[in-house]
Amino acid sequence: HMLDAERIAKATGATIIATHELATYLSFKGLNVHPMNLGGQFEFSFGKVKMTQAFHSSSIIDEEKQTITYMGMPAGFLLTIEGKEIYHAGDTALFGDLALYGAHHEIDLAFLPIGDNFTMGPDDALIAADMLQAKAVVPIHYDTFDLIKQDANAFCEQIEARGQNGHLLAIGESLEL
Repeated sequence: HMLDAERIAKATGATIIATHELATYLSFKGLNVHPMNLGGQFEFSFGKVKMTQAFHSSSIIDEEKQTITYMGMPAGFLLTIEGKEIYHAGDTALFGDLALYGAHHEIDLAFLPIGDNFTMGPDDALIAADMLQAKAVVPIHYDTFDLIKQDANAFCEQIEARGQNGHLLAIGESLEL
């Protein structure tokens, strides 16, 4: 999802880290980009970024021209920042390699989609949280429109019952580990 990425990057000069295809597309718009691909990692000034696989679609839809342009594989990110490991699943379905991430990384915080319909839903996200062995989980990609309405409080309660910490974050709210 790129919603405000172009506007923010232009206003701040931020570098957008994205798959090669998406980064190339955004570079055509004059934005600062750093292209990566699945399995690759890079040490940035703020920390290490490893691009992980995700299972979802990845395209740009031009409604005016009624075209869809494939933009490469979807991705998630494993971030190591100030000694903390953070996993952002992005939009993804449940998949078995999440267990590998959990086995080889001590994940302090995982951002997992719970919206269902277009991503994994709460039941699969609970399985993903177990596979990742994350100390804390923040649900994402839910309630922005009717097709992905979910009870995030119930999800966090189930996470807590499994011995992990569940955190709901409101827009603009932060979490300190």
